[in-house]
Amino acid sequence: MRGEGLRSVRPGADVRFAVLNETGDWTGRPLAAPARVSVEDVEAEARRRLRGLKVNEWRTRAFVTGLPMPDDICQMAQQIEFAAQAIARLSPIPADFDDDVYWPRIWGG
Repeated sequence: MRGEGLRSVRPGADVRFAVLNETGDWTGRPLAAPARVSVEDVEAEARRRLRGLKVNEWRTRAFVTGLPMPDDICQMAQQIEFAAQAIARLSPIPADFDDDVYWPRIWGG
């Protein structure tokens, strides 16, 4: 039935209310200030993603064998570098800049 879990408050019963302070935290503890994200943080995330793509291995292979890097690897590396440049230009840089929503999707991952 609807409303089964609801109880009515009898008249004269003690009802307690929590007053939120200006931080919006009912415990009264001040909330931590959001960490400032720097361009170096964004560049480090781009390097991490490029490492996952093994771009350095592909570039070394291309240098040693004379064969070009596969087009899909080259295009993905360019997209990651472009995304890093675009994110670094945002003001302010979002705190969740390392979320996949800001970066190109890597297939199979």
